[in-house]
Amino acid sequence: MRIEHFVIQNFRKLKCCRIELGEKETLFVGANNSGKTSAMDALMLFLKQTSRKKIATTDFTLSNWAAINQIGNDWIKNSTSETTIADLSREHWEPYMPELDIWITVEEEQIHYVSHILPTLDWEGGLLGVRIVFEPQGIESLYQRFMAAYSAAKKTMEAKKAESGTPSSLSLWPKNMQEFLEKELHLNFKMQAYILDPAKTSQDSPQELPQGSLPLEGDPFAGLFKIDIINAQRGFSDPGSEESESINDRRLSAQLRKYFDKHLDPTDMPDENDIEALEAIETARTAFDEKLKMSFQPALSELEGLNYPGFTNPSIELSSRVKPLDGLNHDSAVRFSVNRPEPGSTPLTLPEKYNGLGYQNLISMVFKLIRFRDEWMRVKKSGKRESDGDRIIEPLHLVLIEEPEAHLHAQVQQVFIKKAYNVLRNHSDLGTSSSFSTQLVLSTHSSHIAHEIDFASLRYFRRKPAESIHDVPCATVANLSNVFGGDDETSKFAIRYLKTTHCDLFFADAAILVEGPAERMLVPHFIRSKFQQLDSSYLTILEIGGSHAHRLRPLVEAMELLTLVVTDLDSIEETSLSKVLPEKNKNYRTRNSTIKEWVPGKTDLDKVLSTTNEEKIAPNGNVRVAYQCPITLKLDSQKDVEAIPYTFEDALVLENLEFFKNRSDDNGLMKKMCEAAKRSTISETCKDMYEALKSGDKAEMALDLLYIKDPEMINPPQYIREGLEWLQGKLQNKAQEFPETVTPSGNQP
Repeated sequence: MRIEHFVIQNFRKLKCCRIELGEKETLFVGANNSGKTSAMDALMLFLKQTSRKKIATTDFTLSNWAAINQIGNDWIKNSTSETTIADLSREHWEPYMPELDIWITVEEEQIHYVSHILPTLDWEGGLLGVRIVFEPQGIESLYQRFMAAYSAAKKTMEAKKAESGTPSSLSLWPKNMQEFLEKELHLNFKMQAYILDPAKTSQDSPQELPQGSLPLEGDPFAGLFKIDIINAQRGFSDPGSEESESINDRRLSAQLRKYFDKHLDPTDMPDENDIEALEAIETARTAFDEKLKMSFQPALSELEGLNYPGFTNPSIELSSRVKPLDGLNHDSAVRFSVNRPEPGSTPLTLPEKYNGLGYQNLISMVFKLIRFRDEWMRVKKSGKRESDGDRIIEPLHLVLIEEPEAHLHAQVQQVFIKKAYNVLRNHSDLGTSSSFSTQLVLSTHSSHIAHEIDFASLRYFRRKPAESIHDVPCATVANLSNVFGGDDETSKFAIRYLKTTHCDLFFADAAILVEGPAERMLVPHFIRSKFQQLDSSYLTILEIGGSHAHRLRPLVEAMELLTLVVTDLDSIEETSLSKVLPEKNKNYRTRNSTIKEWVPGKTDLDKVLSTTNEEKIAPNGNVRVAYQCPITLKLDSQKDVEAIPYTFEDALVLENLEFFKNRSDDNGLMKKMCEAAKRSTISETCKDMYEALKSGDKAEMALDLLYIKDPEMINPPQYIREGLEWLQGKLQNKAQEFPETVTPSGNQP
């Protein structure tokens, strides 16, 4: 048994969101405020019964409140009508209620677990679906309470008006349904579960419940799931998190005490294996009592001679109580050895608080997973308790971990994610057994964690701007396990590249794919010095090369990520395919795969050079290519001359001719480029730079430029400037998350 997928509707910015879960691990990734935490909170609030009371009106999708308030307005309007009756049907509420559809795969031999949620007696295994809806528990009672509160407020205001003669500007509670539910939500709403039809499951939209559907009694997942949660430790108030734990609670000693109390305490339902320990405890207690009696005898004798009224010859006895758990209840209960002692000698140890915080948290989190697993498997004392002994072991263990990097330093994040799932399966009844399943779901902002997990386990959350003035920004999810389709070579390259670069592509607001190391070093400098608004965005810059950038196309398009591809013309001669200095009307071609196969999708160099800025943007509007284009220059007294750069370095020189002309005392490629800039014609300058670039060290030249006294005086090449301007404009519009035609006041211009 395992969760195949779930669908979240009307929960915060997740208007309608389908998420497939991996068989073992699933990692939620995406830029900040893209919906990852909302998805984790939805699982916690809907599936964990103890968390359901924490859902609030702020968890409803904001754009739905207009329709919900309209229901209340109609009730008010119809209450004064003699011919119209208030509509109290469930169907009016259904499209706007927060809900979670859970679809699980169940084997035929596990049918006894799910008999209470079978859609028909003919079901033969496969998918089963349950919808949990947070909805009015009785619409008639909701109607009566709402109307009573509204009528009381109305009468109060009318009485005030009659007394003073003028209407008051004050608005008493409740002025609408939203305001009423902010105060009375859990008196009128509760979680209800409904069986779904596996034959009607769809990739496109959730199925509608038939009219007259009756909710299930009790918790539909009782006996099916064991759910454990590790919340992010933010240090600030968070509406979706469990009660935060103190630093002391995260120490290994605190974890050990909880584990001992749950599984090992010999005083809790003792068996024959605990008798020896209990005898030793009782012997120690008797000896200690005798010592107490002797030590306190003088003082107690004084107290017994007080002759307090009402007491006759009082006798005071001391009796100690020794609890095994007390032996772990101190700061030095857990100590770490710092040397390897000789046999018979005492090791040097330190209390756990002297270990680094990252190491402490790693140990604590791993031990939590051990505790979750052993509670699930009813290890030792846990299996003997009446409350646990009466329950069968759930076939599925769902573990939710929110932003583990909030607890862990970067160095140990990778250690944790490598070990987490194996720890949860490290039991004799688990391992590779299919009788019990474990699914681990994590959300993260950490590229270190994303780097270590299987690419097929990633679920990318992306922000979706509002489509109209009445809508709100929402989120969608891309399943990256099938993003490359059947193209194994492209998939292997992309996965290996992302693993090698350890990039943060999955968390960025936008990506810039650059040709080589020189662009990788200088493009960030151009952004910092010339594009301050762009500099405030979360960008990732990947050095991938023009011959390979197109391989990331399926991933970039699936993520709908704003992407600027900075690449080179790579001009070649048509027949010999040898590199040439780009010129027009020579029947030259480009060998750049991005330009040929992605944007603008042209091979003939003349057509590539005549491409408009609009044609350099992909049809989806999220990707733009930037490559060398003809520029007009004037050298000394010459007339305007057109030049076509071959690569980034010569384009940079042509854009900053005066700067390079006036330089001296340079070495390597930098020196050759400065000498070329001093030639008498643009044509000679371009040819000399082309020859110099054949053997020059481009990265060294980029470093030389970074070390100049005033780097701000260097302007980016025209094609890069145009690309960065496009990206900055797109990010500004995206940041608004509302249609560009909507004014700040919310009115159409």
